[in-house]
Amino acid sequence: MSSGYVIASVTVTNPTQYEEYRKWSTLAMQAHGAEVCVRGGKVEVLEGDWNPGRTVILKFPSFEAARAFYDTPEYQKAKAAREGAAIMRMVCVEGV
Repeated sequence: MSSGYVIASVTVTNPTQYEEYRKWSTLAMQAHGAEVCVRGGKVEVLEGDWNPGRTVILKFPSFEAARAFYDTPEYQKAKAAREGAAIMRMVCVEGV
């Protein structure tokens, strides 16, 4: 079975409020077995006009598990805490 990934590019607009999101999203990741591959850190664009902002990559056992994570009550609580604190771009991707 292929792994599943949640990949996010985040532009934080309210750092203080975003910390509340980080707290709840961390708990959601722990509750649903997400392997944190990338969470912030240095980014260097190698090609194109991509402006990734803060990058997050989470690994799950399957695409279905990665997709289901987004709809969990724990993550929805985090998402509500993030409202107005960041611009989120998020995708779910099947790995190999």
